[in-house]
Amino acid sequence: MTQQVKVPTVGESITEVTIANWLKKDGDVVKMDEVIAELESDKATFELTAPQAGTLKITKSKGEVVPIGTVICEIADGGATATAPTPTPTTKETKTETPSNQPMKATGAIKEMKVPAVGESITEVTISTWLKKEGDYVKLDEVIAEVESDKATFELPAEANGILRIVAKEKTTLPIGGLICKIEVTEGDAPAATTSAAPAPAAQAPAASSVSYAAGTPSPAAAKILDEKGIPAGQVAGSGVGGRITKDDAVKAQAAAPAKESKPAPAMAPPVITSGGTRGERREKMTSLRKTIAKRLVAVKNETAMLTTFNEVDMKPVMELRSRYKDQFKEKFGVGLGFMSFFTKAVCVALKDFPAVNASIDKDEIVYHDYCDVSVAVSTPRGLVVPVIRNAESLSMNQVEAEIVRLATRARDGKLSIEEMTGGTFTITNGGVFGSMLSTPIINAPQSAILGMHNIVERAVVKNGEIVIRPIMYVALSYDHRIIDGRESVSFLVRVKELLEDPGRLILGV
Repeated sequence: MTQQVKVPTVGESITEVTIANWLKKDGDVVKMDEVIAELESDKATFELTAPQAGTLKITKSKGEVVPIGTVICEIADGGATATAPTPTPTTKETKTETPSNQPMKATGAIKEMKVPAVGESITEVTISTWLKKEGDYVKLDEVIAEVESDKATFELPAEANGILRIVAKEKTTLPIGGLICKIEVTEGDAPAATTSAAPAPAAQAPAASSVSYAAGTPSPAAAKILDEKGIPAGQVAGSGVGGRITKDDAVKAQAAAPAKESKPAPAMAPPVITSGGTRGERREKMTSLRKTIAKRLVAVKNETAMLTTFNEVDMKPVMELRSRYKDQFKEKFGVGLGFMSFFTKAVCVALKDFPAVNASIDKDEIVYHDYCDVSVAVSTPRGLVVPVIRNAESLSMNQVEAEIVRLATRARDGKLSIEEMTGGTFTITNGGVFGSMLSTPIINAPQSAILGMHNIVERAVVKNGEIVIRPIMYVALSYDHRIIDGRESVSFLVRVKELLEDPGRLILGV
């Protein structure tokens, strides 16, 4: 029986994906649950596994953008015959199958290759890498370049046999429909076929055809990670088919690379000699992830009435409680007792008291949530990601700490799923770990508010008419004034302050 394989649902806001890479070829025999392809959305890369064993028939090519639910391949039962070796042809058969040995000749036709439409929201792409050189002979459907949008990297196949004439150089940004290259269409055999020595023995053909990629060639997802961290592909051992470097290979190499070697030597401009020494500068393209983050942050600033209110928290009660019980906590639950669990629980209580802070806008309606899905901002080598702690209001302190550790680890390893990064109702971000004293965090749309934590500094404050030294943290709440009034925002932040300065109230729920 033949089973159709469709693009699975990968998140409530995701309507389409890009086929980043086929890890198996058309006609290959695959095993059940074996990874056969890598798919990319605008938020993450994930793997597609075979739902049954059999022979693979690919119906959608690498680089295509396809809607959720689209059939991209089929797997037929009884694929064992696909591995049978091709019979060695006789001399007579060889003559009839190798038609011509006629020399390649130009037809006079020119095939112009333009940037294809790769998604309804994508208006431009960047030529990431040319895999063929100017003047090379290319075959129909042979991959000649890698093209990058703000959501995915895809491969560009040749649209004819012929001689390549490059128009847009690497790192050039083109609009959809822009001219990338031209192919001088030819007929007959490629130059290599006419000038090569005697053909290889037929017995070697199956071995040659079994390797899809040159060893050390990264997949598009892997190439992006290596490029962002400045790790040469030649330094990474590939575990994929034919030595192909997979996304997991790139993530591991990224984690193992020494800090001093994580970036290539900067391409410096010619030095300008002055009386004070040398001066230089360098330019580098923004990554697609960085461009997407930039666009979304600007959109939030432009589309919301964002304001920020501030307060300060005396952290001494939390620090004393943490110091008193952290060893017993670690011994009993196996996780450390940090500040994030106190803030998460305090936020959940305050969100119940002020539901507008936990709401969002959907067109002309306000959506209120009776649960607290708290997003936690995590900094990774590739950029900021915001995984979600589901139903944080129902979790204990140790469960919150364990979930934070799990999500942060998966984020830094590049293994977060779409489900783990979507659907939050409120966000907490901790700039204090980097030494920030005060900031105005930007709302994580479509949420309506975000709490910013900062560093803890001993300051002189007045307590009971006396000047005392206390560990103080400034906290900031950025909120959407369209649905959250000033009274609610200030009262919410005061409520969080009260709970942290008397943490026993978190336990008692008062």
